[in-house]
Amino acid sequence: MNMITQVQKSQAAQRAKVIECRSVWKLFGNNSATAVQAAERGTLDKDRILKQFGCVVAVADASFEVFEGETFCIMGLSGSGKSTLIRHFNRLIEPSAGEVVVRGKDVCKLNGNDLRTLRAQHIGMVFQHVALLPYRTVLQNVSLPLEVQQISKSKRLETSRAALQTVGLENWADRYPGELSGGMQQRVGIARALAADPEILLMDEPFSALDPLIRKQLQIEFRQLSTKLNKTSIFITHDLEEAIRIGDRIAIMKEGRIVQIGTPEEIVLRPRDEYVAEFVEGISRLHLVKAHSIMGRTPSVTQIEPGTPQADIEDDLQTMIDLALKHRSDRILIMHQGQVAGTVTRESLLKAVRGVDVV
Repeated sequence: MNMITQVQKSQAAQRAKVIECRSVWKLFGNNSATAVQAAERGTLDKDRILKQFGCVVAVADASFEVFEGETFCIMGLSGSGKSTLIRHFNRLIEPSAGEVVVRGKDVCKLNGNDLRTLRAQHIGMVFQHVALLPYRTVLQNVSLPLEVQQISKSKRLETSRAALQTVGLENWADRYPGELSGGMQQRVGIARALAADPEILLMDEPFSALDPLIRKQLQIEFRQLSTKLNKTSIFITHDLEEAIRIGDRIAIMKEGRIVQIGTPEEIVLRPRDEYVAEFVEGISRLHLVKAHSIMGRTPSVTQIEPGTPQADIEDDLQTMIDLALKHRSDRILIMHQGQVAGTVTRESLLKAVRGVDVV
């Protein structure tokens, strides 16, 4: 483990846990209670559980933690269980086994009033199909959750206008959904989720139906917005590039199971198995891989030649390649807090571009 990774892990350990998923299972079928016991024992695989009990394993033994202010992406192909899993956090779906803990409370043990409070005040959700009401204006759509909470009209309109301003749609408040583009409608959906000022945002493939350019723009905007507002977000996607662009960490699911959790850099540089490796094969590493992931040991003073170019420990491959070309150097000094932390060689740069693990 290199120095910067140790620092990152230490910082993560100091942050508060917002969501904990503890060995969550979800099986669909009339015999799910019996089937989940067999699944937990590990004596039957997914196909045999379907054959013997008639039950579909949607989520299998999922465990992870999400920290305050983090954007945690859950990524997988259609049918991997990611959308089923996210619906456990606000208890739209009951788990067959396991615990889902939000701010220290098991959501499955909440009574009706506490569950409604959790959904209305602490968790906002944005779906792929935003489902705006066509006969209500944009402002009225955004204010709907506050209306359900019986907030006064003046207060909910003031709050809703502020939410629209946050997503850049304050001038569209009096328009109707049919007058907006698909990207603008998704922004309205985000504003509606933000209106109650929830600490947690659940995003279920909100941009997947949009054109590529609009989608990329909204990804960047969402990342900036969640950072600015310090929201804890769980973002569901089937697109690894989207997960990399948005997520602080990524969980990759396959057939209901989480097969790897890590930062985008860790996922791309060190895929755990062939399944993950296939996903990351075509991903460009130029702006993803940082100096601290590929640097070698710290050189002695006598090894440092005058004029050797320097890069910061968080600089990416593209920056280091440009430095190497500009200075025609075979070595780059990697700096951290004013001191030399290591070196990156031309060989290390080439291996990193090719996707060869140089650590």
